[in-house]
Amino acid sequence: MIENFETLSFKKTDGAVSAVELVNADFKLPTHKHDDAQLMLVTRGLVTCEVATGLWMVPLGSALWIPAGMEHSMQSVGDLQLYCVYIEPKLTRLLPLSCCTLAVSPLLRELVIEISHLPAHCDVDGPDSRMIGVLLDRLATVPVEQLHLPMPSDRRLRKIAERLIINPADRTSMSEWALIVGMSERTMLRVLSKETGMCFRRWRQQFQIMLALERLSEGDSVQAVAFDLGFESASAFGTMFRKTLGKPPLKFLADRSHDALEHY
Repeated sequence: MIENFETLSFKKTDGAVSAVELVNADFKLPTHKHDDAQLMLVTRGLVTCEVATGLWMVPLGSALWIPAGMEHSMQSVGDLQLYCVYIEPKLTRLLPLSCCTLAVSPLLRELVIEISHLPAHCDVDGPDSRMIGVLLDRLATVPVEQLHLPMPSDRRLRKIAERLIINPADRTSMSEWALIVGMSERTMLRVLSKETGMCFRRWRQQFQIMLALERLSEGDSVQAVAFDLGFESASAFGTMFRKTLGKPPLKFLADRSHDALEHY
């Protein structure tokens, strides 16, 4: 369900692209899908999106690409503002075939916002349609961000994921987990690598990054998040975060907030 709407606007262009702007304090949608592909740009707050193969985190200044027909669920964290652009599959041949989080340039951000403010109908040969063409061209070249937690389909590995969600500070070793879920360590490594593309240590770190971003976006301190994730110090957590996302936690969030403020 979607609760506590402040603003909802829906615009159509030439029939191939539509856009929606949401300003909302409490946003939650169960599993659903769209006939069109969806680009979701977050300009305030944070959104989590889950599909069968993984969990994506969409913080301020990022965008999520969801191909047409892909089932997904969504939930907001904090006071939310986002823009969604829906694109017919015939226009997405050069765009990603799988769900991914995208780094958003100032130009791409402004294109998404401007398209959401277009009139109900546009001239297919006019400047508005050309602007949509520029958006599609830019989407084909933007870099993918590492804000994705691949989720294994194997039921034994899913049991580990469920335990880590309940207790992210759990430091059970890979060999211990293998015994708990009834696998050999070698089999566990092989299946995890096949289904997530990561070793166990890297997968658990990515799990921690995703949980940390959610907690930090809610206003929790770096120290509190670090201890709740099982780190001995905020410094150790900050080092892991920087190695994964390129910046310390507070700078990562501050830079995104600063970029957003500069453009609104």
